[in-house]
Amino acid sequence: MYTPRAPVGAILACSVLLLGAAGIALMRVERDKPAPVAAEAPPPPPKPHWNAGTLHQLLVAIDAARAEGLRPKDYRREALAAFLTRGGHVGEIETTATAAAHALAGDYIDGHIKHPSRFDWHIEHSPARPATLDVDLADAVNGNGLRDYLNGLLPTDPRYVALRRAYAVTPPSEHARRNAIRASMERWRWMPRVLGDDYVWVNVPTYKLQLYRGGGVAAEHVVVVGAPKTPTPQLSAHVARIIVNPWWTLPPSVLREGKTYSPARGYVWQKIGGKTFVRQKPGPMNALGRMKIDMPNAWAIYLHDTPAKSGFALPMRALSHGCIRVQNIPELASKLYDPAAIDTALQTSTMKSLPMQTGVPVYIVYFTAAPNAEGKVVIYGDPYDRDARMIAALDGMKYRPPSRPAKPLPKAQAAAVTVNRAIDEPERAQP
Repeated sequence: MYTPRAPVGAILACSVLLLGAAGIALMRVERDKPAPVAAEAPPPPPKPHWNAGTLHQLLVAIDAARAEGLRPKDYRREALAAFLTRGGHVGEIETTATAAAHALAGDYIDGHIKHPSRFDWHIEHSPARPATLDVDLADAVNGNGLRDYLNGLLPTDPRYVALRRAYAVTPPSEHARRNAIRASMERWRWMPRVLGDDYVWVNVPTYKLQLYRGGGVAAEHVVVVGAPKTPTPQLSAHVARIIVNPWWTLPPSVLREGKTYSPARGYVWQKIGGKTFVRQKPGPMNALGRMKIDMPNAWAIYLHDTPAKSGFALPMRALSHGCIRVQNIPELASKLYDPAAIDTALQTSTMKSLPMQTGVPVYIVYFTAAPNAEGKVVIYGDPYDRDARMIAALDGMKYRPPSRPAKPLPKAQAAAVTVNRAIDEPERAQP
Protein backbone atom coordinates (compact mmCIF):
# COMPACT_ATOMS: atom_id res chain seq x y z
CA MET A 1 0.00 0.00 0.00
CA TYR A 2 1.35 3.44 -0.83
CA THR A 3 2.30 5.64 2.15
CA PRO A 4 2.50 9.34 1.39
CA ARG A 5 5.83 11.01 2.38
CA ALA A 6 6.31 14.51 3.64
CA PRO A 7 8.04 16.82 1.25
CA VAL A 8 11.81 17.27 1.83
CA GLY A 9 11.35 21.01 2.29
CA ALA A 10 8.91 20.46 5.13
CA ILE A 11 11.36 18.15 6.91
CA LEU A 12 14.15 20.72 6.63
CA ALA A 13 11.89 23.46 7.91
CA CYS A 14 10.98 21.42 10.98
CA SER A 15 14.65 20.69 11.64
CA VAL A 16 15.51 24.38 11.49
CA LEU A 17 12.69 25.21 13.90
CA LEU A 18 13.84 22.52 16.34
CA LEU A 19 17.48 23.68 16.20
CA GLY A 20 16.38 27.25 16.64
CA ALA A 21 14.37 26.36 19.71
CA ALA A 22 17.30 24.42 21.18
CA GLY A 23 19.59 27.34 20.52
CA ILE A 24 17.25 29.75 22.29
CA ALA A 25 17.10 27.37 25.27
CA LEU A 26 20.87 27.14 25.44
CA MET A 27 21.17 30.90 25.24
CA ARG A 28 18.76 31.23 28.16
CA VAL A 29 20.81 28.72 30.21
CA GLU A 30 24.06 30.53 29.44
CA ARG A 31 22.40 33.87 30.20
CA ASP A 32 21.13 32.62 33.55
CA LYS A 33 24.54 31.13 34.63
CA PRO A 34 26.44 33.30 37.09
CA ALA A 35 29.41 35.09 35.58
CA PRO A 36 32.81 33.48 36.51
CA VAL A 37 34.74 35.28 39.21
CA ALA A 38 38.17 36.37 37.98
CA ALA A 39 41.02 34.77 39.97
CA GLU A 40 43.00 37.29 41.97
CA ALA A 41 46.59 37.64 40.81
CA PRO A 42 49.14 36.84 43.53
CA PRO A 43 50.72 39.91 45.02
CA PRO A 44 54.15 40.73 43.63
CA PRO A 45 57.06 39.63 45.81
CA PRO A 46 58.43 42.34 48.05
CA LYS A 47 61.48 44.28 46.93
CA PRO A 48 64.06 45.92 49.16
CA HIS A 49 63.49 49.66 49.51
CA TRP A 50 66.85 51.36 49.30
CA ASN A 51 67.16 54.75 50.93
CA ALA A 52 69.72 56.43 53.15
CA GLY A 53 68.72 54.32 56.15
CA THR A 54 68.69 50.93 54.45
CA LEU A 55 71.90 51.67 52.54
CA HIS A 56 73.54 52.45 55.87
CA GLN A 57 72.43 49.14 57.37
CA LEU A 58 73.79 47.33 54.32
CA LEU A 59 77.16 49.05 54.76
CA VAL A 60 77.21 48.03 58.42
CA ALA A 61 76.51 44.42 57.42
CA ILE A 62 79.21 44.50 54.76
CA ASP A 63 81.77 45.88 57.22
CA ALA A 64 80.82 43.06 59.63
CA ALA A 65 81.91 40.53 56.97
CA ARG A 66 85.51 41.42 57.86
CA ALA A 67 85.04 39.54 61.15
CA GLU A 68 84.16 36.41 59.12
CA GLY A 69 87.46 36.56 57.24
CA LEU A 70 85.86 38.10 54.13
CA ARG A 71 86.68 41.36 52.33
CA PRO A 72 84.10 44.20 52.36
CA LYS A 73 85.35 45.45 49.00
CA ASP A 74 84.00 42.28 47.39
CA TYR A 75 80.49 43.57 48.10
CA ARG A 76 80.63 46.96 46.31
CA ARG A 77 81.32 48.83 49.54
CA GLU A 78 82.97 51.86 47.89
CA ALA A 79 80.14 52.33 45.40
CA LEU A 80 77.51 52.05 48.12
CA ALA A 81 79.33 54.55 50.35
CA ALA A 82 79.51 56.96 47.40
CA PHE A 83 75.75 56.70 46.93
CA LEU A 84 75.27 57.78 50.53
CA THR A 85 77.52 60.80 50.23
CA ARG A 86 76.90 61.94 46.65
CA GLY A 87 73.63 60.29 45.68
CA GLY A 88 73.04 58.59 42.35
CA HIS A 89 70.50 57.32 39.86
CA VAL A 90 67.71 55.42 41.61
CA GLY A 91 67.91 52.43 39.30
CA GLU A 92 71.69 52.15 39.70
CA ILE A 93 71.43 52.36 43.48
CA GLU A 94 68.76 49.66 43.63
CA THR A 95 70.65 47.31 41.30
CA THR A 96 74.00 47.75 43.08
CA ALA A 97 72.62 47.46 46.61
CA THR A 98 70.45 44.43 45.85
CA ALA A 99 73.33 42.63 44.11
CA ALA A 100 75.67 43.36 47.05
CA ALA A 101 73.16 42.05 49.59
CA HIS A 102 72.62 38.90 47.52
CA ALA A 103 76.35 38.30 47.16
CA LEU A 104 76.94 38.65 50.89
CA ALA A 105 74.04 36.34 51.74
CA GLY A 106 75.24 33.76 49.23
CA ASP A 107 78.77 33.79 50.65
CA TYR A 108 77.45 33.36 54.20
CA ILE A 109 75.34 30.40 53.06
CA ASP A 110 77.80 28.61 50.76
CA GLY A 111 81.17 30.26 51.23
CA HIS A 112 82.92 32.82 49.06
CA ILE A 113 84.90 30.20 47.11
CA LYS A 114 82.61 28.39 44.74
CA HIS A 115 83.12 24.78 43.59
CA PRO A 116 84.86 23.41 46.73
CA SER A 117 85.52 20.19 44.82
CA ARG A 118 88.64 21.82 43.37
CA PHE A 119 90.01 21.54 46.89
CA ASP A 120 88.94 17.86 47.04
CA TRP A 121 85.95 18.84 49.21
CA HIS A 122 82.87 16.73 48.50
CA ILE A 123 80.74 17.07 51.64
CA GLU A 124 77.02 17.47 51.04
CA HIS A 125 75.80 20.98 51.76
CA SER A 126 72.53 22.87 52.01
CA PRO A 127 70.96 24.28 48.81
CA ALA A 128 73.03 27.07 47.33
CA ARG A 129 70.19 29.61 47.26
CA PRO A 130 67.05 28.95 49.29
CA ALA A 131 63.84 29.54 47.34
CA THR A 132 62.84 32.27 49.79
CA LEU A 133 66.13 34.19 49.64
CA ASP A 134 64.76 37.12 47.61
CA VAL A 135 61.74 37.55 49.86
CA ASP A 136 63.73 37.06 53.05
CA LEU A 137 66.32 39.63 52.03
CA ALA A 138 63.65 42.17 51.11
CA ASP A 139 61.83 41.62 54.40
CA ALA A 140 65.09 41.98 56.32
CA VAL A 141 66.01 45.23 54.56
CA ASN A 142 62.56 46.75 54.86
CA GLY A 143 62.25 45.69 58.49
CA ASN A 144 65.66 47.09 59.51
CA GLY A 145 66.89 43.60 60.36
CA LEU A 146 69.42 42.92 57.61
CA ARG A 147 72.46 42.29 59.80
CA ASP A 148 70.59 39.90 62.11
CA TYR A 149 69.22 38.03 59.09
CA LEU A 150 72.66 37.68 57.53
CA ASN A 151 74.22 36.53 60.80
CA GLY A 152 71.57 33.81 60.94
CA LEU A 153 72.94 32.36 57.68
CA LEU A 154 76.39 31.69 59.15
CA PRO A 155 77.42 28.43 60.85
CA THR A 156 76.43 28.32 64.51
CA ASP A 157 78.67 25.39 65.46
CA PRO A 158 80.76 26.29 68.55
CA ARG A 159 83.92 25.45 66.58
CA TYR A 160 83.12 28.17 64.04
CA VAL A 161 82.31 30.62 66.82
CA ALA A 162 85.68 29.84 68.42
CA LEU A 163 87.45 30.54 65.13
CA ARG A 164 85.69 33.88 64.78
CA ARG A 165 86.75 34.91 68.28
CA ALA A 166 90.33 33.81 67.68
CA TYR A 167 90.44 35.73 64.39
CA ALA A 168 89.24 38.89 66.12
CA VAL A 169 92.11 38.85 68.66
CA THR A 170 94.88 37.68 66.31
CA PRO A 171 97.01 40.70 65.28
CA PRO A 172 97.48 41.37 61.55
CA SER A 173 101.21 40.72 61.92
CA GLU A 174 100.51 37.00 62.54
CA HIS A 175 99.80 36.24 58.89
CA ALA A 176 100.12 32.47 59.05
CA ARG A 177 97.73 32.15 61.99
CA ARG A 178 95.19 34.54 60.49
CA ASN A 179 95.32 32.73 57.13
CA ALA A 180 94.77 29.32 58.73
CA ILE A 181 91.78 30.70 60.64
CA ARG A 182 90.35 32.39 57.54
CA ALA A 183 90.70 29.22 55.46
CA SER A 184 89.07 27.11 58.18
CA MET A 185 86.18 29.57 58.57
CA GLU A 186 85.55 29.34 54.84
CA ARG A 187 85.51 25.54 55.04
CA TRP A 188 82.95 25.75 57.82
CA ARG A 189 80.71 27.73 55.49
CA TRP A 190 80.90 24.72 53.15
CA MET A 191 79.67 22.42 55.92
CA PRO A 192 76.08 21.29 56.53
CA ARG A 193 74.46 23.43 59.22
CA VAL A 194 73.18 20.32 61.04
CA LEU A 195 75.64 17.48 61.68
CA GLY A 196 73.48 15.33 63.96
CA ASP A 197 73.87 14.35 67.60
CA ASP A 198 76.06 11.28 67.00
CA TYR A 199 78.76 11.20 64.33
CA VAL A 200 82.36 10.34 63.54
CA TRP A 201 84.67 13.30 62.89
CA VAL A 202 88.05 12.89 61.18
CA ASN A 203 90.05 16.12 60.83
CA VAL A 204 92.94 15.26 58.51
CA PRO A 205 95.47 17.91 59.70
CA THR A 206 95.06 16.81 63.33
CA TYR A 207 95.51 13.09 62.54
CA LYS A 208 92.68 12.41 64.98
CA LEU A 209 89.28 10.70 64.84
CA GLN A 210 86.63 11.79 67.32
CA LEU A 211 83.32 10.11 68.07
CA TYR A 212 80.68 12.66 69.02
CA ARG A 213 77.74 11.68 71.18
CA GLY A 214 75.07 14.21 72.11
CA GLY A 215 77.25 17.08 70.95
CA GLY A 216 80.30 16.06 72.99
CA VAL A 217 83.41 13.99 72.30
CA ALA A 218 82.87 10.44 73.59
CA ALA A 219 86.07 8.89 72.21
CA GLU A 220 89.23 9.91 70.39
CA HIS A 221 91.60 7.83 68.26
CA VAL A 222 94.92 8.47 66.54
CA VAL A 223 94.71 7.94 62.77
CA VAL A 224 96.92 7.71 59.70
CA VAL A 225 95.59 9.59 56.66
CA GLY A 226 96.42 9.84 52.97
CA ALA A 227 99.90 10.94 51.95
CA PRO A 228 100.27 14.25 50.04
CA LYS A 229 100.54 12.33 46.75
CA THR A 230 97.41 10.29 47.56
CA PRO A 231 95.38 12.67 49.73
CA THR A 232 92.27 11.66 51.62
CA PRO A 233 89.27 13.47 50.06
CA GLN A 234 86.88 15.43 52.24
CA LEU A 235 83.53 13.66 52.22
CA SER A 236 80.53 12.63 54.26
CA ALA A 237 79.11 9.11 54.40
CA HIS A 238 77.30 6.73 56.76
CA VAL A 239 78.66 3.62 58.42
CA ALA A 240 76.84 0.71 56.77
CA ARG A 241 78.55 -2.29 58.37
CA ILE A 242 81.53 -3.43 60.39
CA ILE A 243 83.57 -6.23 58.85
CA VAL A 244 85.68 -8.31 61.19
CA ASN A 245 88.56 -10.30 59.64
CA PRO A 246 88.06 -8.68 56.23
CA TRP A 247 89.32 -9.86 52.90
CA TRP A 248 91.13 -7.26 50.79
CA THR A 249 90.40 -7.18 47.07
CA LEU A 250 93.21 -5.43 45.24
CA PRO A 251 91.93 -2.70 42.89
CA PRO A 252 92.87 -2.80 39.18
CA SER A 253 95.33 0.06 39.67
CA VAL A 254 97.44 -2.20 41.90
CA LEU A 255 97.35 -5.14 39.49
CA ARG A 256 98.58 -2.93 36.64
CA GLU A 257 101.77 -2.29 38.60
CA GLY A 258 102.83 -5.86 37.87
CA LYS A 259 104.07 -6.69 41.33
CA THR A 260 104.29 -10.22 42.70
CA TYR A 261 101.72 -11.14 45.33
CA SER A 262 102.96 -14.17 47.17
CA PRO A 263 100.55 -16.83 48.48
CA ALA A 264 102.73 -16.81 51.59
CA ARG A 265 101.28 -13.37 52.37
CA GLY A 266 97.74 -14.66 51.91
CA TYR A 267 97.10 -13.64 48.31
CA VAL A 268 94.79 -15.77 46.17
CA TRP A 269 93.73 -15.46 42.52
CA GLN A 270 90.13 -15.79 41.41
CA LYS A 271 88.51 -15.65 37.97
CA ILE A 272 84.99 -14.24 37.83
CA GLY A 273 83.30 -13.51 34.51
CA GLY A 274 86.55 -13.69 32.60
CA LYS A 275 88.29 -11.21 34.90
CA THR A 276 91.08 -12.02 37.31
CA PHE A 277 90.86 -10.76 40.87
CA VAL A 278 93.59 -10.88 43.48
CA ARG A 279 92.43 -11.01 47.07
CA GLN A 280 94.23 -11.19 50.38
CA LYS A 281 92.89 -13.57 53.00
CA PRO A 282 92.11 -12.48 56.53
CA GLY A 283 95.14 -12.83 58.76
CA PRO A 284 97.98 -11.02 60.49
CA MET A 285 99.44 -9.69 57.20
CA ASN A 286 96.15 -8.45 55.74
CA ALA A 287 96.45 -4.80 54.68
CA LEU A 288 93.18 -3.99 56.48
CA GLY A 289 94.18 -5.63 59.74
CA ARG A 290 91.44 -7.23 61.82
CA MET A 291 88.64 -4.80 61.01
CA LYS A 292 87.12 -2.56 58.38
CA ILE A 293 84.37 0.00 59.05
CA ASP A 294 82.58 0.28 55.74
CA MET A 295 80.89 3.52 54.71
CA PRO A 296 79.94 3.40 51.01
CA ASN A 297 81.01 6.44 49.02
CA ALA A 298 82.15 7.32 45.51
CA TRP A 299 85.83 7.44 46.54
CA ALA A 300 85.99 3.96 48.15
CA ILE A 301 87.30 5.48 51.39
CA TYR A 302 86.77 3.61 54.66
CA LEU A 303 88.14 3.26 58.19
CA HIS A 304 90.29 0.22 58.94
CA ASP A 305 92.88 -1.46 61.10
CA THR A 306 96.46 -2.04 59.91
CA PRO A 307 99.37 -4.36 60.68
CA ALA A 308 101.70 -1.33 60.37
CA LYS A 309 101.20 -0.07 63.91
CA SER A 310 104.42 1.97 63.93
CA GLY A 311 102.79 4.71 61.87
CA PHE A 312 100.54 5.69 64.77
CA ALA A 313 103.57 6.82 66.83
CA LEU A 314 104.81 9.33 64.24
CA PRO A 315 104.02 13.05 64.62
CA MET A 316 103.29 13.43 60.88
CA ARG A 317 100.86 10.68 59.92
CA ALA A 318 100.02 11.43 56.28
CA LEU A 319 101.21 8.03 55.03
CA SER A 320 98.39 6.03 53.45
CA HIS A 321 96.91 5.93 49.97
CA GLY A 322 93.71 7.63 51.05
CA CYS A 323 91.85 5.43 53.52
CA ILE A 324 91.91 6.12 57.26
CA ARG A 325 93.82 3.74 59.52
CA VAL A 326 92.48 3.89 63.06
CA GLN A 327 94.42 2.98 66.18
CA ASN A 328 92.49 0.65 68.52
CA ILE A 329 89.69 0.39 65.99
CA PRO A 330 87.91 -2.45 67.90
CA GLU A 331 87.22 0.06 70.70
CA LEU A 332 85.62 2.42 68.19
CA ALA A 333 83.59 -0.42 66.66
CA SER A 334 82.34 -1.43 70.11
CA LYS A 335 80.92 2.08 70.56
CA LEU A 336 79.17 1.91 67.21
CA TYR A 337 77.88 -1.66 67.49
CA ASP A 338 77.03 -4.29 70.10
CA PRO A 339 80.34 -4.86 71.98
CA ALA A 340 79.53 -8.53 72.62
CA ALA A 341 79.04 -9.17 68.91
CA ILE A 342 82.34 -7.45 68.14
CA ASP A 343 84.18 -9.52 70.74
CA THR A 344 82.64 -12.78 69.52
CA ALA A 345 83.63 -12.06 65.90
CA LEU A 346 87.19 -11.20 66.93
CA GLN A 347 87.56 -14.59 68.60
CA THR A 348 87.44 -16.23 65.16
CA SER A 349 89.59 -15.93 62.04
CA THR A 350 86.72 -15.98 59.54
CA MET A 351 85.14 -12.93 58.00
CA LYS A 352 82.03 -11.62 59.73
CA SER A 353 79.88 -8.76 58.42
CA LEU A 354 77.86 -6.88 61.02
CA PRO A 355 75.29 -4.59 59.37
CA MET A 356 74.34 -1.37 61.15
CA GLN A 357 70.68 -0.84 61.95
CA THR A 358 71.18 2.92 61.86
CA GLY A 359 73.99 4.42 59.81
CA VAL A 360 76.21 6.75 61.84
CA PRO A 361 77.37 9.81 59.84
CA VAL A 362 81.07 10.16 59.16
CA TYR A 363 82.64 13.51 58.24
CA ILE A 364 86.20 13.57 56.91
CA VAL A 365 87.19 17.25 57.05
CA TYR A 366 90.24 19.49 56.66
CA PHE A 367 90.59 22.26 59.25
CA THR A 368 94.10 23.55 59.82
CA ALA A 369 92.76 25.77 62.61
CA ALA A 370 90.49 24.16 65.20
CA PRO A 371 89.68 24.59 68.90
CA ASN A 372 91.10 22.04 71.34
CA ALA A 373 89.25 20.51 74.29
CA GLU A 374 89.68 23.74 76.26
CA GLY A 375 88.24 25.83 73.41
CA LYS A 376 91.58 27.42 72.46
CA VAL A 377 92.18 27.56 68.71
CA VAL A 378 95.27 25.59 67.69
CA ILE A 379 97.00 25.87 64.31
CA TYR A 380 97.89 22.48 62.87
CA GLY A 381 100.00 21.56 59.87
CA ASP A 382 98.78 21.77 56.28
CA PRO A 383 99.83 18.35 54.92
CA TYR A 384 98.24 18.93 51.51
CA ASP A 385 99.35 22.59 51.14
CA ARG A 386 95.81 23.85 50.58
CA ASP A 387 95.57 26.95 52.75
CA ALA A 388 97.70 29.20 50.53
CA ARG A 389 95.57 28.35 47.50
CA MET A 390 92.41 29.01 49.48
CA ILE A 391 93.63 32.39 50.73
CA ALA A 392 94.50 33.38 47.16
CA ALA A 393 91.00 32.36 46.06
CA LEU A 394 89.40 34.27 48.95
CA ASP A 395 91.35 37.37 47.93
CA GLY A 396 90.64 37.02 44.22
CA MET A 397 94.28 36.42 43.37
CA LYS A 398 96.03 33.85 41.19
CA TYR A 399 97.86 31.29 43.27
CA ARG A 400 101.56 30.94 42.60
CA PRO A 401 103.14 28.01 44.44
CA PRO A 402 106.40 28.81 46.19
CA SER A 403 109.50 27.65 44.35
CA ARG A 404 111.29 25.85 47.11
CA PRO A 405 112.85 22.40 47.13
CA ALA A 406 110.89 19.72 48.93
CA LYS A 407 112.21 18.99 52.40
CA PRO A 408 113.45 15.44 52.81
CA LEU A 409 111.48 13.34 55.22
CA PRO A 410 113.07 12.50 58.57
CA LYS A 411 114.60 9.03 58.58
CA ALA A 412 111.90 7.58 60.82
CA GLN A 413 109.20 9.10 58.63
CA ALA A 414 110.79 7.83 55.42
CA ALA A 415 111.15 4.34 56.88
CA ALA A 416 107.51 4.35 57.94
CA VAL A 417 106.40 5.35 54.43
CA THR A 418 108.43 2.48 52.96
CA VAL A 419 106.97 -0.03 55.42
CA ASN A 420 103.41 1.20 54.91
CA ARG A 421 103.60 1.00 51.13
CA ALA A 422 105.15 -2.44 51.24
CA ILE A 423 102.24 -3.66 53.34
CA ASP A 424 99.21 -2.12 51.68
CA GLU A 425 100.03 -0.26 48.49
CA PRO A 426 97.46 1.06 47.89
CA GLU A 427 94.40 0.16 49.93
CA ARG A 428 92.24 2.87 48.36
CA ALA A 429 90.23 1.48 45.46
CA GLN A 430 89.73 3.66 42.43
CA PRO A 431 86.10 4.69 41.91
